[in-house]
Amino acid sequence: QVQLVESGGGLVQPGGSLRLSCAASEIIFSIYNMGWYRQAPGKQRELVAVITSGGSTNYADSVKGRFTITRDNAKNTVYLQMNSPKPEDTDVYYCNAGYYSDYDEASYDYWGKGTQVTVSS
Repeated sequence: QVQLVESGGGLVQPGGSLRLSCAASEIIFSIYNMGWYRQAPGKQRELVAVITSGGSTNYADSVKGRFTITRDNAKNTVYLQMNSPKPEDTDVYYCNAGYYSDYDEASYDYWGKGTQVTVSS
């Protein structure tokens, strides 16, 4: 059974730093695009950052220059380094793994259960 397990969330002061991790199991990690999303109560889930299987990255405008997404295929883990977080970055952060198979024209999409990040002094 596919599992994505996030860790590293918690309370951080504005201007500090925090690193989120997401460990994946039961998938061929290296072929998946990996992403971090976040969601506040009553709001839609939004993309924070994504890293493709080839290592290309994309970020939400609100986090560009502050957050960095990386992956370690040997450890089946994706990271989100959060530098200079702001109070508005407070959310539940979710890990996502996505893959589209040309062979069977099917999408494979998995989510973690989320980790709370609170930015406050």
